[in-house]
Amino acid sequence: MSDHASSRTPVPLRRPARAREPLWRDLVGDVLRRERLAQGRTLKEVAEAARISMPYLSELERGRKEASSEVLAAAARALGLGLEDLLIRVHSDLTTRSAAVPGAVSAAVPRRGGLCLAA
Repeated sequence: MSDHASSRTPVPLRRPARAREPLWRDLVGDVLRRERLAQGRTLKEVAEAARISMPYLSELERGRKEASSEVLAAAARALGLGLEDLLIRVHSDLTTRSAAVPGAVSAAVPRRGGLCLAA
């Protein structure tokens, strides 16, 4: 055996990739778009009712922008939802996605049946 072969540095094993946590803006955007489409409404109609620009609402729905709580409440109201309804739907989507991902950290957290937001 040569000195070269015995002095090789071991290659570290790769850790299995963990699923990426969904982003808040993606979850909110999905809920807003799904609700708008379920109501058969256009971006223009909802944006006007919410008093936000149509391009901005589009970016929210696509998860490109982080909206303030005021903008989220306005968008929810324009869709006939309260802010709590929007949050409950986002929470439901998040728990469904987390449960579907094997080894997700949040799937190991016991569910208490309520909604808890922390800053």
